[in-house]
Amino acid sequence: QVQLVESGGGLVQPGGSLTLSCVASGSIFRLYGMGWYRQVLGKQRDLFAAFTTSGNTNYADSVKDRFTISRDNAKNTVYLLMNSLKPEDTAVYYCYADVHTGLGTPLRYWGQGTQVTVSS
Repeated sequence: QVQLVESGGGLVQPGGSLTLSCVASGSIFRLYGMGWYRQVLGKQRDLFAAFTTSGNTNYADSVKDRFTISRDNAKNTVYLLMNSLKPEDTAVYYCYADVHTGLGTPLRYWGQGTQVTVSS
């Protein structure tokens, strides 16, 4: 079994910054892609920042140049630094990890979600 635990969400004023963390633990034989989705109430969950299997990073246009994804492979942790936050960034943020446990095929695992609210 694999668990992802997120931390770092909260309330921040417009223009402020916030850093999210996501730690993967459990039966991890190999960890492939990791990244972040976010979901606004009543809308679909959207991918906006990710590491690909080859280690490259991809960002949605809405967060490019404001958000930075980073990763510590030794700690099985992915981070999201969010700068210049806007009210439209308000959402529940979910991390994911594509993990091979050594059995079967790699699967995608999810964090529990953390609320980010941008408001004055």
